[in-house]
Amino acid sequence: MPWVVGIDEAGYGPNLGPLVQAAVALRLPEGDPAGWATLASVVRRAHERPDGRLLIDDSKKVYTRGGLEALERGVWSITGADPRPLHEFLWSGDDVPAWGDELCAEAWFDGDDAVPLHIAPDAEWAASEPVRGAIGGQWTGDYRIVPAPRFNRMVDEYGSKGTVLGRGLIELLGALTGAVPQDGEPLLFACDKQGGRNFYGSILQEAFPDGWVVAERESADESRYRVEGLPREVTITFRPRADGDSVSVALASMVCKYLREVCMWQFNRFWAGHVPGLQPTAGYPVDAKRFYAEIRPAMDRLGLTADQVWRKK
Repeated sequence: MPWVVGIDEAGYGPNLGPLVQAAVALRLPEGDPAGWATLASVVRRAHERPDGRLLIDDSKKVYTRGGLEALERGVWSITGADPRPLHEFLWSGDDVPAWGDELCAEAWFDGDDAVPLHIAPDAEWAASEPVRGAIGGQWTGDYRIVPAPRFNRMVDEYGSKGTVLGRGLIELLGALTGAVPQDGEPLLFACDKQGGRNFYGSILQEAFPDGWVVAERESADESRYRVEGLPREVTITFRPRADGDSVSVALASMVCKYLREVCMWQFNRFWAGHVPGLQPTAGYPVDAKRFYAEIRPAMDRLGLTADQVWRKK
């Protein structure tokens, strides 16, 4: 049974708020690497009518149908039952990753906020037991949150916002390769296209320095690679809209969107406290300009620079 790792991102296009990248690994049957058939009795897609099964799909579709609560229900099905402060959800104890230190430095971030925000975690954990049973309880995951200052610093360093995605991808590929049990079974990475890129060979070679990356196909429809010279079979595939093709990618998509929405909820709450009557934003172009113009006087009072709030690209 191969391990299938889905990788996706949320927040690449906005000018406000963080970029989030996530990976979710599931151990799935050889004949069903997409996972939908394996989970069909306990998971429904967004186009199916509600019937008691858990909704897992492309995060945009899930959010459109059920908002943050629906995302939270899907994410919580694999991340744990107990409510906890946000910082404990994001990392364990005092072992704070570098991106966590930078997130904590954000004026709007409050790691003591309790999550989940909308669901009863104990009840949802019990209700989602059939999902964990269907995958044998075998899963793992990781993520990266890139706030505006880190995003801008990386754009300045590398000259491209696409490189921000690339660096996060390299980190997630390495992290999941190390986290998935070294049992000799195939490791399949299924990724959504990264900013429209079609060629990933150099990125993958950096992620797998002990192997030899071979490109099997590179096109707008699919970019597919294998890594030779490793103790296990490793393949990496990039497809547009991969979150609809794979349960693993869909879950990664939902984790990204959930964390991005929690961050934006905190972001809007913080600025509303400094600008009375301020309407919230999702951070995307056009509305982001409206929001940014309205908070500029408050930024000056708080001593915050443009690079600390507005993403350059």
